[in-house]
Amino acid sequence: MNVVELAAEKASPQTNGKHQSIPKETLRHWYRLLYTGRQLDIKAAGYLKKGMGWSYHAPYQGHDGIQLALGLSFRPGKDFLFPYYRDMLTALAAGITPEEIILNGLSRDADVAGGGRHMSNHFAKPSIRIQNVSSLTGNHAQHVAGLARAIKKYGGDEIVFYSAGESACAEGYFYEAINGVSREKLPAIFVIQNNKFGISVPVTEQFGTPRPAEVFRSFPNLKVMFCDGTDVFDSWFAMQEAVEHVKTHRLPVLLEADCERIGSHSNSDNHLLYRSPEELEEIKKRDPLPKFRNYLLENGVFVEAELKEIEREADAVIADACEKGEKAPPPKPESALLFVLPEYKPTSGKVVDLAEPHSDGEHYASETISFLQAINFTQIEEFRRNPNTFLWGQDVASKEKGGIFNADKGMLKEFGNERVFNAPIAEDFIVGTANGFSRYRDDIWVLIEGAEFADYIWPAMEQVVECSHEYWRTKGQFVPNIVMRIASGGYIGGGLYHSQNVEGAFTTLPGLRIVIPSFADDMQGLLRSAFRTRGVTVILEPKFLYNNPWAKTKRLKEDILIPFGKARIRRYGTDLSIITYGTTTHHALLAAERLAKEGVSVEVVDIRSLAPLDTETIFNSVKKTSKVLVAHEDKVTGGFGGEIAALIAEHCFQYLDAPIRRVGSTFTPVGFAKVLEEFILPNEQKVYEAAKALAEY
Repeated sequence: MNVVELAAEKASPQTNGKHQSIPKETLRHWYRLLYTGRQLDIKAAGYLKKGMGWSYHAPYQGHDGIQLALGLSFRPGKDFLFPYYRDMLTALAAGITPEEIILNGLSRDADVAGGGRHMSNHFAKPSIRIQNVSSLTGNHAQHVAGLARAIKKYGGDEIVFYSAGESACAEGYFYEAINGVSREKLPAIFVIQNNKFGISVPVTEQFGTPRPAEVFRSFPNLKVMFCDGTDVFDSWFAMQEAVEHVKTHRLPVLLEADCERIGSHSNSDNHLLYRSPEELEEIKKRDPLPKFRNYLLENGVFVEAELKEIEREADAVIADACEKGEKAPPPKPESALLFVLPEYKPTSGKVVDLAEPHSDGEHYASETISFLQAINFTQIEEFRRNPNTFLWGQDVASKEKGGIFNADKGMLKEFGNERVFNAPIAEDFIVGTANGFSRYRDDIWVLIEGAEFADYIWPAMEQVVECSHEYWRTKGQFVPNIVMRIASGGYIGGGLYHSQNVEGAFTTLPGLRIVIPSFADDMQGLLRSAFRTRGVTVILEPKFLYNNPWAKTKRLKEDILIPFGKARIRRYGTDLSIITYGTTTHHALLAAERLAKEGVSVEVVDIRSLAPLDTETIFNSVKKTSKVLVAHEDKVTGGFGGEIAALIAEHCFQYLDAPIRRVGSTFTPVGFAKVLEEFILPNEQKVYEAAKALAEY
């Protein structure tokens, strides 16, 4: 007697007659999937015990009904499905083969989700639109909202499916996503598999109701439904009602399925520490597979021999999948270095390094523009060039407002509210929906003002992290095309939450391009590159330079691009090098001019691009002058200058004639009172004094 038959002895039969509207072949297919999924789940636990794979395994038993219905309701290659880590049967029913499930569990190179880069039991198949979802529970709700927004914008008839447990409903970003899909009337179905436990925390300790979907009933345009997730038929009919509602009304649905978690949360959890044996014995009576098996037999749909034959066929398929999966090679260790950042291959335009100090020559027009004009003009150019560009953020589309700094002036009027629109004051939602939206088409680029000031970006950091490893995690199968602009830095009397710098945190995330231009022409050229290159580019804009004459240059001619990862020598020198970026580039140039009058020749290197970083230009400058000062606006402690100093010490130590020095902010927040701000932030005088002392060393 196998596991199914043993459990069947304690299973309760389902209501008679539910099968009558469903063809026998369909029921045969359902049983094959249910049985196959269960055996694969058991295999996973076996591989784990043998130390062969599945180092993370979250058993789905007790969720079978809703997972079967969800997977079969998804249309492969048309709809979009975001499963979560307990969705093995969902994935199987949606189109992932047993062999592909084994390859994922064993973390093999041929794993279609991402070649072993992601945790086992995280199933995906981007080729048929089953999305690769991270371990951050429920954060894909934001991607669902963004992708559903794209479907509506383009007039598509696809549906986006979200799946997760009930605990994820407590996350703030889940509320933001539900608010978004309901307010915008988007074609999404959110399936909540409520097994009543968030690892060990009961649902009643997370919500004021045992049915979390009740919390969301007040959201307009949202249909809230419930079903028995352990009952195959109830789950199926509920899913069909949800799908029909979205197809007919193009409005979202929240469907909560009542499930049981028959096993522990995962292999790292022992539910016997917080659940009684009596409780566990009772919930086995709702085990969906034996309930369904008994139903088929008791209602004369199949005889025992027919079900046995289905099981033998499934066992043979699983055995073959296991044999192939076990023989499949693991990823090569050095392959970890691949797919960190998409290759710099602009879709159009002429790439010019512009490494020389002065902004003149054949690549420039005669017109002089400010830093802020460079942003505005370039955005408008790029939106005219590519009709699949979109902008959203806070205050970007309020009649003539055009953003709080007017960087988006005129865009709403020219491109309309379909392409330029406001977002709620929810930074996580702004970034997360950009990730989801860009999944709809490869030629979509989303421009977002991630936060009105860099200081407010922190609520969005979980989505920034998510964006950073999408390309790596999927082994190059997906990368969001996002241009994220953020106004950064001080010198404006803004104080806390209006004057801080954030690049020290951003540069720790592989997978992001991070640039901080100092002049208008660099702003133009780098922004154009961002709009024409796959991947995520974060542009941290020193807002003190927006209208500052320091940053004005001649306007770049159209289609001239500046590449990422290339520094620019702003001033040549022989006695010492100042490595800098952003506002302190101008402080360095002013200090260098003063020192030149004293007979000290200073080379100023504006790195422009922090990630990727042009170490070649930095090292060559250090080798030439043998003395180096690193200057930036951010705090010295933990600032990006520490990374630059470490690289110089590691690769150029033998060329140094003096210790590396750094200039930056004090290790305090940037204060509001002018006297405090001046004390805290670096300036020309501080750079001058540090450079002079270094020259005299």
